[in-house]
Amino acid sequence: MKLHGNITINGRTYVSGDDIPWTSVYPFFLLHMLGFGGSGFLLAYGPGIPWPALYLHGGLAILVYTLFYLTIFGRDEVKWMFINGGLGLLGIYSQIDWLLSLFGRRAADYPVYVHVIPFMYVVLYTFLIRHAVLDLFGAREDETKRTRVQYGYVGASVGVYLLLHFLEA
Repeated sequence: MKLHGNITINGRTYVSGDDIPWTSVYPFFLLHMLGFGGSGFLLAYGPGIPWPALYLHGGLAILVYTLFYLTIFGRDEVKWMFINGGLGLLGIYSQIDWLLSLFGRRAADYPVYVHVIPFMYVVLYTFLIRHAVLDLFGAREDETKRTRVQYGYVGASVGVYLLLHFLEA
C-alpha cells in the first residue's frame, strides 16, 4: 500500500509515496479500533455517562484515527469514507439497534447525540475492513480485480445486514 503522508512505524520512518506492507497497518488498527470502539460503545450506551465525557473520549480518538487515515489512505479515500458513511446511516442505525438488542435495549431508547460517537466508530471500522479486504486479495492496484473484490464486499455486507435484520425479527 502506498502512503499519502509521512509516518513512523516501529521506529522506521516512511515518507509519502513509500510502499508499506498492509500487515503493518491492518492488524494494529483493527485491534486498536475494536478496543476504542468497544469502549466508546459502552460509554455511549452504559448507565449514567455524561455525554461531554463521551465526546471527549470518542471525539479525540476519532480525530486521531482520521489523521492516520489521511496519512495512510489519502484525502480522496477519506472523503468517500464520510460520504458513504452518511449514505449508510440507516444501515448503521440497524447495526447499532441490533447490538443494543443483545443487551435488551433499542437505539430509539437514546437521544440522537448519544449515537454520534458509536456511528463514527462504525464508519471508521468498516472503512478499515474494506481496505483490508482489498489488500488481502491484492486488488488495490489491479482495477479489474479491485472491481470484483468491491462488488464481493458490497454483496457480503448486504448479506450480513440482511442476516442481522432477520435475526432481530
